[in-house]
Amino acid sequence: MANSKPLMAKSSGTDPAKSAVQSALRTLETETGGISAIAAALQSDLGTAFARAADLIRNARGRLIVTGLGKSGHIGRKIAATFASTGTPAFFVHAAEASHGDLGMITADDVILALSWSGEQPDMKNLITYAKRFKIPLIAMTAERESTLSQAADVALTLPKAREACPHNLAPTTSSLMMLALGDALAIALLEGRGFTSVDFSVLHPGGKLGAMLKFTRDLMHSGDAMPLRPLGTQMSDALVEMSSKGFGCVGIVDARGHIVGIVTDGDLRRHMRPDLMTALVDDVMTKNPKTISRDLLASEALEILNSSKITRPHRDRGEPTCRHRAPARHLEGWCGVAATQSRTPKKDGLLRRLRSSQ
Repeated sequence: MANSKPLMAKSSGTDPAKSAVQSALRTLETETGGISAIAAALQSDLGTAFARAADLIRNARGRLIVTGLGKSGHIGRKIAATFASTGTPAFFVHAAEASHGDLGMITADDVILALSWSGEQPDMKNLITYAKRFKIPLIAMTAERESTLSQAADVALTLPKAREACPHNLAPTTSSLMMLALGDALAIALLEGRGFTSVDFSVLHPGGKLGAMLKFTRDLMHSGDAMPLRPLGTQMSDALVEMSSKGFGCVGIVDARGHIVGIVTDGDLRRHMRPDLMTALVDDVMTKNPKTISRDLLASEALEILNSSKITRPHRDRGEPTCRHRAPARHLEGWCGVAATQSRTPKKDGLLRRLRSSQ
């Protein structure tokens, strides 16, 4: 059996690692040129077509149907997913499969976005005919202004010509990236035009890290007996028992109305260490007026406050009785809106650690 050979012979006397990095830099430089060409074109003829395409999609009573095949099809799937997750109902129909029954997925209320760099793929013919027959708006994304697809479209997004990053100028690389970038630009233009918010995004993306970041602190917080709380006038010995038994590394101090007025952390214990510490009152040891976070704050915003203030144990807003709303150790590694910046504990479980470690 013959030995397999590499597709390209190694250059003698060349450091493979250095050669790979230089190749990567050439690829990125070439692809960057393609993106820059789109930006320039948008300030000319492409800009007018782009605005018309956005209007067609925005005013559609149905969905956006993205189609293509080959590398354009792969890019089309990603574009459809981006539209769908940013407030524009969309899905992908493979151009070849469309001729074998999938045309039935497309209705007269929809808008079609067809991707083809050459604009001459034979598989597009039946789809174009179907769009014309049922008067379905057709947007073409192609590099050939005079192509069959471009001429048949209601709106033609003509991409500027660009060299592929492939040294033979064959493998779709720069062209694929340019299509993806223009698709993203369309999706974001529609997102901004609709006033699509992070809260809207959380409805469509409840899973994963993004979903977790788009939850509210009220969705994550602990409450009730799980919270370490002691009233003003408590001896430190009792406060320490409460702190240790609840496992938060701190204890909240509340007034007669149940509002947080202070917090005692392990840092406070170290700073006030003396022989009579256990008989002292929490009033003399606690950090007064700790920082607060509203229970209606997004988890991502709460995390930013925690990171910037170096807080590990937040409480909810002081404006609400403490006994009703407090945030979770297992999720935000703290309560929900108040914490002394001096608080430091060795506990590293919960959402806060996972989110911070993934940044």
